[in-house]
Amino acid sequence: MNQTIETIDPDREGSLARTAMLDYALHIAGLLLSLGILSVVALIINYVKRPSARGTIFESHFTWQIRTFWWTLFWIVVLAVPVMLTLGIFSFLFFIPAIWYLYRMIKGLLYLNDRKPMPV
Repeated sequence: MNQTIETIDPDREGSLARTAMLDYALHIAGLLLSLGILSVVALIINYVKRPSARGTIFESHFTWQIRTFWWTLFWIVVLAVPVMLTLGIFSFLFFIPAIWYLYRMIKGLLYLNDRKPMPV
């Protein structure tokens, strides 16, 4: 896939890189420490910063984080039905989207560290 990546000044690139790194940290901490509250903070930052990252590799990272959050929330809501119907017997199923979420955030963090865009 050929992506046209805009060259940006070093100050702007550093700022976007720090923001993307912070967002990954907040998303991971949100899953592990705050039952998702920090992830919501990161999601808001993703939406605010994505327009200023347009045309850079960081836009793909913000989009990756946004999609990961919403898909994980979707699957948690879908899984809530069988868990409630079985009085919690299948509550272990919530680990599946949580592990997927963590996997995607760590993968994104590694790509960001290598300054590579996320596949869209």
